[in-house]
Order: sequence, then structure tokens, then C-alpha cells
Amino acid sequence: MKTYQLTGPRKLEAADAPDPTVADGQVLLEIEHVSICGSDTHLRYEPTFAEEQYPFTPGMPCHEIAGTIVESKNPEYAVGQRAIVLTERNAAGEISSGGLAELISTSRVIPLPDYGGTDEWIMCQPSGTVLYSARRWGTTDDKRIAVLGQGAIGLSFTMIAANQGAQEVIAIDLEDYRLAKSTEFGATATINADKDDVVEAIAEATDGQGVDVVVDASGDADGINQAVNLVNPRGLVIGFSLVETGTNPTVFRHQEWMRKEVRVIPTGSAGSDDATSCIADMVALRDRGWMDPSRLTTHNHDWSQIPEAYDMYADRTDGIIKTVISIKQ
Repeated sequence: MKTYQLTGPRKLEAADAPDPTVADGQVLLEIEHVSICGSDTHLRYEPTFAEEQYPFTPGMPCHEIAGTIVESKNPEYAVGQRAIVLTERNAAGEISSGGLAELISTSRVIPLPDYGGTDEWIMCQPSGTVLYSARRWGTTDDKRIAVLGQGAIGLSFTMIAANQGAQEVIAIDLEDYRLAKSTEFGATATINADKDDVVEAIAEATDGQGVDVVVDASGDADGINQAVNLVNPRGLVIGFSLVETGTNPTVFRHQEWMRKEVRVIPTGSAGSDDATSCIADMVALRDRGWMDPSRLTTHNHDWSQIPEAYDMYADRTDGIIKTVISIKQ
């Protein structure tokens, strides 16, 4: 099959790889559309790894994947079923294949309705992982919620909080184009942290009430400290960011956390016992018309433009939020 592999920092090259085998309980998916996650770029695409770690597994780094099942050894899923799928790890604990390829085998399957293109449904994957984390804040009608970072993940938190009727939904970012998008997703106030005093702006937006929940979707190593600083005493911080553990790690401000008695909940559906049900729930919510994650898509690319798409996403150029990449040539 045709694939792309990461052969060095910010270097994706087309290659050929063997077609994946299909074990009992798995399906073989013909990939139609993929998208890029922030973790793909800042944890894999951009850093420099030891020379022996290149090239990466065929198809990586990419784990937001949708297409049609062309072979099935799982009685729950028939050939012809369209689906979002998640990558799997092999016996050695390594991801066996990724989305930058024509085919993938996996047992982690989220069926899709039979209307609309898979390009319209693929954003239920990242928004579904956010739904898993957003459930940690409980009821929303009695809460004011701030979201640090308004990339696709932060915007999904904003969308869910607004749809659940939070008293205030305050979007915080460094980019005005992302903040403009957050208003479309239901933010009641926006703050550009590069231009405004965030503490003062939150006080003004909430009439001095402050925020009960702060979500860290910033992707910044210091985001957790900023979240603790902004949330009300005895409030809740939900941590979503995956940050690179480099040679200069951020020091957690322990005393501030203790003085404020803030609860901090790290979340991540990928490490949960059931990584697919939250995405299936988001698919169902879109099917019912309750929310539409496809509005996250701002760009489209094709197979030949994959390196360009990764550069654009890593560099945040041209107002990009999410791109959908067509795999079928």
C-alpha cells in the first residue's frame, strides 16, 4: 500500500509498505479521510528524535481516521460499514500503523451513519475525546467555565459547555482568529492573553464572580499553572494538554494549588478502559443535530499535499483550525 512516513524532524516522505494483516476481532479499513491532531505535530512531527527512531511506523503520526470497512473478522462490523477507527498497539507496545496510508487494521471501531461523507464525520473523533473529559465538570447550568486554548480541542470544550448551558463560557487564546471562531461555537466572552490582563478580563466578564472551572487545552507546559491561577478557590481544573517533556520542565506551583484547594483532574480518553464510546456518543449527538463538530474544519488537502498540511498545522498559518485530508488518490 501507499503510505507516508516521518523520516526526520518535519520531514514526511511517500513510501510503500506491506498491506496490514487482519487478526480475529479486527477489521481492515480503506482510509478515506484523516485529520491532524496537535499531539501529532508538537509531540512527533516537530521534535528531533534519535536517528535510530526514524523512520516512524508507516502512516504515523496520524490517528484521526475515517473510511469504509473492506474486510472484517469481527461479527459486529460488516464489509461496507463506514467508520471512524482508532490506532492499536502491537505486542511490543508500539502503534502498529497510522492514518497516512491507504489501509489500516484495528479492532477499535466507531460505526458511522450512512449519510454524508466521512469528511463530515471525522471531527467527531477529536470532539468525542473532549466529551470524555468534559463529563468531569458535572452540571454546567450552575458554573462559569474558562477554556485555555482555542484550537480544535479548546473549541470543542467551548462548544460542549455552551450547548450544556454553562452560565459563562470564556475562551482564552493568543490568536484573534481562534477567538473569533470560539464566538461562533458559543463563547460568551473572549480574552486574548497576549493583549489583555486575563485575571482582570475574567473579573470583568463575570461581574467579579470568577470562574468555577478552567480547562487547560493550551498545549503549553505552563498551562496547568495558569489554570490554577485563574480558577476560583476550591474550583476545578481539567487538564487535557499533552506537552513535550523536554530538558527544561515546568515547575508546578504547589503552594498556590494548596492554598486555593483546587481540584486538578487529568483526563485522556486514549488511556481509558473504553476509548471508543465517547466518540460514538459524539457521533450520535451529531446525528441528532445537537452539535456539529464538522464546523471545526477550515481547510482541505489531498494526498500529495500531506507534507504541506502538516507544515501549515504546525505553523498555524492561514487561519487553520483543522484540515481534512483526502487519502483516496
